[in-house]
Amino acid sequence: MAVGWQRLVVEVAGVQRVLLWKAPIGPWSRGAVLVLHGGGGQHANFCVANVALTAPQVRFTELALAQGFAVFLPDSSDRVTDNQGRLCGKVWDDEVRDRDNLDLPFIERLLATTVPGLRPSASRSDLFLTGLSSGGYMTVRAATRMADRVTAFAPVSSGDPYGWYRDCTPRVRDRSNVFGVAFDSESRRQISAIGACSASAYPNEKPWDGVQLAARPAWRAFHDARDGIVDESCVNKLRAQLAGHGYPEVAPLRFEGGARSADRHYWQDAYNQPLLDFFVSRLR
Repeated sequence: MAVGWQRLVVEVAGVQRVLLWKAPIGPWSRGAVLVLHGGGGQHANFCVANVALTAPQVRFTELALAQGFAVFLPDSSDRVTDNQGRLCGKVWDDEVRDRDNLDLPFIERLLATTVPGLRPSASRSDLFLTGLSSGGYMTVRAATRMADRVTAFAPVSSGDPYGWYRDCTPRVRDRSNVFGVAFDSESRRQISAIGACSASAYPNEKPWDGVQLAARPAWRAFHDARDGIVDESCVNKLRAQLAGHGYPEVAPLRFEGGARSADRHYWQDAYNQPLLDFFVSRLR
């Protein structure tokens, strides 16, 4: 708050949802970008670098603001459950489940009324989505469901939200606020396994949102081939699925070389300017 971030509480379906936002002085010359944090994280990860891991994320939002974007940081809930009703922890409701989605109505409210209501006159109306890991999966869910509202989107270190599932049975190695593990719907292998999302066909793909919409915003993936949490095969599956559904792709920004590790999963400084350049290239 001391450096200008503002906090909003939005009630959606009887639940209080929290949002941080900040904008340039005057009109938003490059529209607004909605940024979805990773699983186990929170909205403040993109405005407060209290650990080294989040510093590249904070530098991203600072760069976006300096270049004329308004930045909106919604917070996930901790109420997400798997299809067996087990709590999954602090993650986005990024999977197609046998119940109403908790986050799509929240994001739709932000895109439809909250952001436009805060937008100064003479601003660009472009809306961009990006997110890390669970936030990247949720970015794809939201962008395909609301394709007529989204200018472009850029998932980071994430795969196909219509072709995976979580088993939120608590495990010994769970993080303190994230429970269970995620699996690919075809291979039934954990998405961290090498080749986990490789398949010749996708008969277990859940129905996609937004298929009736004519709009198909462009998108670009950002990932590291050495990612030890979401295997590169899962990014490739997402690319194949989005292409099959008519979403125009800009070639991904992909890094490779070195040892495979969980550290390669996280947001990197090298993503920042290319991601913003991609959004600028799609301004209407």
